[in-house]
Amino acid sequence: MGFVGILIVIGGVFGGYLAAGGHLAVIWQPFEVVIIFGAAIGGMVIANPVPTIKTTIAMGIGALTSTGVSKQDYLDLLQMLFQLFQIFRKDGPQAVEKHIEEPHSSEIFKAYPKFLKNHHAVDFLCDTMKITLSADLSQYDVDDLLSEDIKVTHEEEHMAQHALSNVADSLPGLGIVAAVLGIVHTMEFLTAGVETIGMMVGAALVGTFLGILFCYGFLGPMANKIAVDIEDSGRYMMVMKAALVALQRGAPPLVCVEFARRSIFPGVRPTFEEMDAASKEKKAA
Repeated sequence: MGFVGILIVIGGVFGGYLAAGGHLAVIWQPFEVVIIFGAAIGGMVIANPVPTIKTTIAMGIGALTSTGVSKQDYLDLLQMLFQLFQIFRKDGPQAVEKHIEEPHSSEIFKAYPKFLKNHHAVDFLCDTMKITLSADLSQYDVDDLLSEDIKVTHEEEHMAQHALSNVADSLPGLGIVAAVLGIVHTMEFLTAGVETIGMMVGAALVGTFLGILFCYGFLGPMANKIAVDIEDSGRYMMVMKAALVALQRGAPPLVCVEFARRSIFPGVRPTFEEMDAASKEKKAA
């Protein structure tokens, strides 16, 4: 949906400009763009370490392409957890060990390719089960361990989100910098005639326009979408956490996934009947 939003912004702004009798050739000022984004990128490099910059770029691209966690994604997660916990309860820890040691070779995980592509989710689940199988941890230990993992991940991701947000906030000011430089350049042509001066002043003002447009039309909303994606992925981890803590308490598989189901936001939460039907289907298989 991100690219759809970009097209709507472009269509609304430039479509309205053309409808009012404007000319797009006036807006084409590549050197204004170089000044604005050169300064913005330089400021980002000054303010952030390389890992944060890489994460910001990756999450920015993801913000334009991601659709969030759907109801089907959560249902698949509940099904997968139920299968895994069923094996754990029926056949013992040794039967589960081969799945969590090599998840990409596991028939259970391979049945859910979208989950398998989520490397952090895979590590979150498998590493937790490894430590619970190899150490005597209480349910409170597991709760604290998973809460700390989610917290640290959120902090790292929010650093990237704040980096992009700061760049967006700087663009209107950098647009003014570009406009001022354009006016300074115009001062060299005061004897060139009113028409030439008018065109050069118009070109200079494009810098202010572009800075504001890219701040509020593109990068600002992208930073907000990153924040939404962070909360979405965090909720996905919280669902797994609820199931894993319940498992450590000794709850049966169906109760574990019910704890997980109740941790899902109501808007995308599978119903009990949907989860029960899916669980029975997997149990029968």
